[in-house]
Amino acid sequence: MAETDMAETGMAETEAAFPLATHDHVFLGRDHERAERRTWAVIVLCSIMMVVEIIGGALFGSLALIADGLHMSTHAGALLLAALAYTYARKYAYDRSFSFGTGKFGDLAGYTSAIVLAMIALLIGYEAVERLLHPVAISFNEAIPIAVLGLAVNIASAWLLSGGHHHHHGHDHGHGHDHAHEHDEEPHFVSFDARRLAIAVFEDGVPPRFRITAKAGSLPDPSDLSIETIRPDGVRQLFTFADKGAYLESRDEIPEPHAFVARVSLAQAAARDIVFEEHDHDGAHHRDNNMRAAIVHVMADAAVSVLVIAGLVLARAFGWLWMDPLAGLVGAAVIANWSVGLIRDTGGILLDRIPDRRIAEKVRAAVENEGDRVTDLHLWRLGPGHLGAIVCVATATAREASHYRQRLACFADLSHVTVEVQHAPGVAG
Repeated sequence: MAETDMAETGMAETEAAFPLATHDHVFLGRDHERAERRTWAVIVLCSIMMVVEIIGGALFGSLALIADGLHMSTHAGALLLAALAYTYARKYAYDRSFSFGTGKFGDLAGYTSAIVLAMIALLIGYEAVERLLHPVAISFNEAIPIAVLGLAVNIASAWLLSGGHHHHHGHDHGHGHDHAHEHDEEPHFVSFDARRLAIAVFEDGVPPRFRITAKAGSLPDPSDLSIETIRPDGVRQLFTFADKGAYLESRDEIPEPHAFVARVSLAQAAARDIVFEEHDHDGAHHRDNNMRAAIVHVMADAAVSVLVIAGLVLARAFGWLWMDPLAGLVGAAVIANWSVGLIRDTGGILLDRIPDRRIAEKVRAAVENEGDRVTDLHLWRLGPGHLGAIVCVATATAREASHYRQRLACFADLSHVTVEVQHAPGVAG
């Protein structure tokens, strides 16, 4: 958890805030600079193709080639919006006039791109209907190669934009202390001599429990195995196991949140420690919607190119001139569907909609685990992989804000947290 604030309003009792020097509001995605470089690289590629097509069309008298070059300029212009958003967000990341940083510039650019895509879908649809009603002659020998060239450029652009998205979220050191930042259903590994155990928190439709698997015949006797969890606030819990045939399963459920050191003990061997964290890299709040919008634009163009090629080939082979505008209609529908999804997701972020209800419930459970009550909870996205939270707690105990900060420290995605504590005698402690 990157930083914490505390509020004092009305009857709230809090501790003094962290010194100002500990605060920053840089909530950019982990791959921000790499994504920025990839986007500019695609813009260069599209610009080169635009110039080549326009010059080639002028030299060889091909109006279709010139038209495709002008289309490529709109392609580069749409990607320019994404690139400028990356550059602006990075340049002003430390500007204190942005209360919660510049992490949402990508979502704003994604929202704008989605609207542009929707307009493009409408234009393509309108043109397709016009050609269905009033067919025009098609120069197949020019149109098909140009469509193939456009598809090749789009494939290259998509490859450049999506390059480097291979994140390894966990690793096995081969000794007694494994660190991982994985989804809580993925296994962590520990080794005891020749025996290697895979340990996971399993909660697919059932209460969360530890499950342990190993190669056939190498599962330990459940009476020899135990796991002790050690949470950030010092609370410990011991888990014993039952034999379920293909795996061992803990007899007790695992309380939320699933953030702790798990000390694995087996017979007479030295204990092994595994670190579990509440950090979901696959959640919607980790999406870079700026890059997503750029890729959607490229993929939409590629999808239209494929449909156009198919329509042109069939039209030339069988004389079905209606296939070309029909392919355009299908392409318009595909683009419209993608743009609506992007508008919905980015619009929700811009309006501070709760980005992940699962994490919101886990935050609530972590605070209320000891009988306190969350009276107000606000959770919103600050940027890719960064969440802000305001938590108001009512307690009958003498606990202060630092106690709840410690309980929430296990949520690595909470980058800016405000805690308000109200001492209410009527709340069970």
